[in-house]
Formats: sequence, structure tokens, C-alpha cells
Amino acid sequence: MAISLIREFSQKQKIALTPQLKKSIDLLQLSRNEIIQKINHEIEENPFLEKSSDNSIETFEKIQSPSSDYQKDIVGNETLRDNLLNQLNDLNLNNNEDAIAKSIIDSLDESGALIDDISEIEVILNYKFSYTEIENVLKTIIQNLEPYGVGFRDIKETILIQLKKRGIDPKLFTIAQKIIDGNFVGNIYSIKEKLSESYNKDSINKSIELIKGCDLAPGLDFSNTIYVEPDLVVENSNQIRKVNFINEKFPEINIDHHLVKSVKQELKNKPNKKLSEKIKDAKWFLKAIKKRNETVLRVGEIICNKQFAFFEDELLEIKPLTSKEIAKQLRVHPSTVSRILRSKYIQTPRGIIPLKSLLISSVSKTRNVTPIQLMETIKLAIQNEKSKLSDQDIATLLNKRGYNLARRTISKYRLKMNIPSSRKR
Repeated sequence: MAISLIREFSQKQKIALTPQLKKSIDLLQLSRNEIIQKINHEIEENPFLEKSSDNSIETFEKIQSPSSDYQKDIVGNETLRDNLLNQLNDLNLNNNEDAIAKSIIDSLDESGALIDDISEIEVILNYKFSYTEIENVLKTIIQNLEPYGVGFRDIKETILIQLKKRGIDPKLFTIAQKIIDGNFVGNIYSIKEKLSESYNKDSINKSIELIKGCDLAPGLDFSNTIYVEPDLVVENSNQIRKVNFINEKFPEINIDHHLVKSVKQELKNKPNKKLSEKIKDAKWFLKAIKKRNETVLRVGEIICNKQFAFFEDELLEIKPLTSKEIAKQLRVHPSTVSRILRSKYIQTPRGIIPLKSLLISSVSKTRNVTPIQLMETIKLAIQNEKSKLSDQDIATLLNKRGYNLARRTISKYRLKMNIPSSRKR
């Protein structure tokens, strides 16, 4: 059988992050305070940019807000992100580790939680690094930074990180790990009873107290004075609720056309690549800021159009909505939506809340049901039961209505409401 070398051509789709696209993504994830600081920095660094209060000058189009009656809060000087990046500078990281670590930090929210899957970070890094490499940096570098507990993917992980860093007695750590990782059913007393078969009561109580002492959102305690300033506001306009971008205190910038014109004349005689790049950067930055604000507003509109009933004090009316659904409407990747939602706040009738708090997944694949709605349904089923309904009975009852839920799902949300099992009711 003859073997021959044949050249074959095939088309493949591949995401390529250009430098400008990477910078655009970086701008999207900045909070209001961070973007204002960025604008002020660019004005200082780039002579072709200037602040302006004259709307007649060509500027990025401000998204008008009919009212400026919103809560104004001062933002802390150093953010959690700044602090983590500063700690990276003190570590002897190679180029690969540094690139991965910075990308992971950009994927953390203000609580220190990792909001992007590692597979999404692979895409952001243009598949230059494997899933294993990224996860290794997360566990060995990011999760060793202060405040301890950041870089967590779920509540269990941040508790274990903090317990490890405390250097507690190995025996107590083992018990705590069993409590966290164990699939115990019932209240704290039944858990203690189960563990007492292998450990003494005093050790179990000490482990439980250590768990209680852990911070479930370690990033929020980074500073004693963490304040936020919203980008968006929900307002009434002619008895219609509308989402608007808050322009007050947001710097208005434009190109210094007179300087650009004079410099371009000089460049004809004496070409200067750096000056030409500065002019291009100024024009790009102007468009990027406008795009950032428009995108934040668009995401806010999509979310609030779905959740307006929630603002009318109808808590159970909050509807399932995921970043994938928003991404589909915006025609972007879900990881981009995650970045847009990072540190973005909206002023609502309920006060200032994070935009991402209005996103919630459905607990059912066949019906749009939020966890709160499911818990209310379970509670009603138990209240109206003629005979004691087990979790399987409730699951069967709801599945006849098209919920398509497993028994363990019913058990999970019943326990969240502190409702005992059918045997103990």
C-alpha cells in the first residue's frame, strides 16, 4: 500500500483578539469610577483629547437623562482589582502566568467570585493557554492572594480557601471539609449526630464555628469604605418606566481639532509615527467610550424590560434571565456580557443594586421558574397537603404541571426554607 503526502485545505473559524478589541473589552468591564479615572488619565497622556462642556463641539453623543435625582456615592480609591494586580507585581511570575493571572482577575466580580468559566477565559486568551494551565494559575496564584478566599467558583471553595489559609488544626479542617463537601440531609443537629460517630462533640462544634467565621464575599471586605456609583437609573417618564444613562459627573470629551489640524500639516513635512498613532488613539478612544456607555445602557434596558414587575414590589415576578439570552440579543459572546455586568450598578425604586443581581437562571428546563417562585410553589403544596407529601411526591405533582424537576431539586429548596421532611412534619 503506497503512502503519499497530500496537501488539503479546510476552513476553520477562529476567534482572534486584536489589540483594539482587547482594549475595548477592557473598557467594557470598568466600573463608572474606573472609567472616569481612565478618561482623565487618557486626557493627561494624549494631547489630542480634551474635556468640553460645549455640546456644539463634536463629542461622543451623551445619552440624555431627563432627571439627575439619584443617589450619589463616592467610590473608594483602590479597588479589589487594583489591589490584586499590585500583588501580582510582587510575585516572580513568568510571562504566561502573568497573562493568565491578569485575565482571571479581570473575570472576578467585586465580591471576589470568578464570574467567567475557565472555558470562557480560554476564549478571551485566544486559546493560547489550556484549561489545565488556567485552572492551575487560579488555584496556585490567584487563590493565594489577599484577601484570602478570592477567585472562588462557589461558596464551598471560598470557605475551604479561607480555612486553609488560617492554618487550623488538620483534624478540624478534615471535619470542616466533611461538613462542606458531605451530602448531609437535614439540619445542623442531624449533621452533628452523623459526624459524632467518628469525631468528638467539641471538635465538631469548633469546626462549625470556623466555617461560620468565614466570609462568603471576601472581596467586599477589601476596604472599610466601599461605595458605588450607578451608571444607570430607572425613571418615570410620562408614567412610563425607562432606563437612562446617568450623565451627571461623567466627563464629556472631544478631539482638539485645531491641534490635530496643525499637527497634520507638520506631519506632511516631517512624518512622525508616534504623533500619528496618538491621533488615531484619540479618535478610537472617543468611539470606544461612546460604545461602552451605549452597550451598558442597552444591557440595562434588556434586563429591566424583563424585570420591570420586580420594581413594583412584586418580588415573585422576577423572571429567569441569563447572560446567554442577553448575549444572543446583543450578538456577542456570553463572556462579554459577564464583563459588561462587572461592577455595574443601577438606581431603582428599590435602591442601588448590581445589574447582575437581576439575572437569574430557571430551575426548570421546560418552564421559566426562578428559585423564589419554586420555593413558593413548594410551600403552597405542603400547606395544602391532605396527607404528608414526600419530596418525590411533590416532584411528581409539579412534573404533572410540566416542571420537569428531580426529587433532589425539591429537597434542596425545601431545606432552604427550613421546612422539615414529611416524616418530621
